[in-house]
Amino acid sequence: MYLDLYIFAALLVLGFFFGRLAEKKHFKSIIAREKKYRQLLTFSGRLLPPDLDRADAELVGGNVVISIDYFKRIAAGLRSIVGGRVTTYESLLERARREAILRMKEAAIAKGATMVVNVKLETSSITKGKGQQIGCVEVYAYGTALSPILT
Repeated sequence: MYLDLYIFAALLVLGFFFGRLAEKKHFKSIIAREKKYRQLLTFSGRLLPPDLDRADAELVGGNVVISIDYFKRIAAGLRSIVGGRVTTYESLLERARREAILRMKEAAIAKGATMVVNVKLETSSITKGKGQQIGCVEVYAYGTALSPILT
């Protein structure tokens, strides 16, 4: 019985420290890449900019699947008992959205695009276990990459 409690406590502590370390490292990577790809403009609007005469258009996308760590799963379970915001999932979704957009931008730049319009995000959770707990979240970002036609 005590062994189970020790294992639970050890997993909780390891999940907290290693999960936090991985999250900080990922956020640093995201921030650096966002600065790098700042010049590529993205818009959620469907219409083309009025000053753009002609452009090649191509669908681009980027997706990511991010898993939740053991500590966040326990913290979210406790929060569901008392209610309120589940901030542990908020940071997970923020990382996933930003990473998916960056991957979409990388695909657009590889195709020579100068902007991406009609950007959309699709989110889904991947559940596991008897209680159908959230194990991972997937975010897919997609849009229309525009490359000006040089005449």
